[in-house]
Amino acid sequence: MLLRHLPRDSAFARELHGEESAWGLGEHLLASVIDHLAIGNWLFTSAHTAEGESPPDPPVPVPRPGVADEEDETPGASAEEQELAWFFADL
Repeated sequence: MLLRHLPRDSAFARELHGEESAWGLGEHLLASVIDHLAIGNWLFTSAHTAEGESPPDPPVPVPRPGVADEEDETPGASAEEQELAWFFADL
């Protein structure tokens, strides 16, 4: 079947999966590297902050497609709805 072998940046894949289709393994690995570097820099800065000063805020991870922020979650959702959303990975 030809649809199975379309590239991930094809119009069909973008329509079907949205922004997630543009992110491959390389993009996910690069985002992880950036996050780990930011955490390492934050730890170094926090360890070398003077005692009287407040430590810097922790870094914000690189946003990834398909991963909702905690702030975006609806607080009014029932426990059953949250469990179903978790089970089906918000599909």
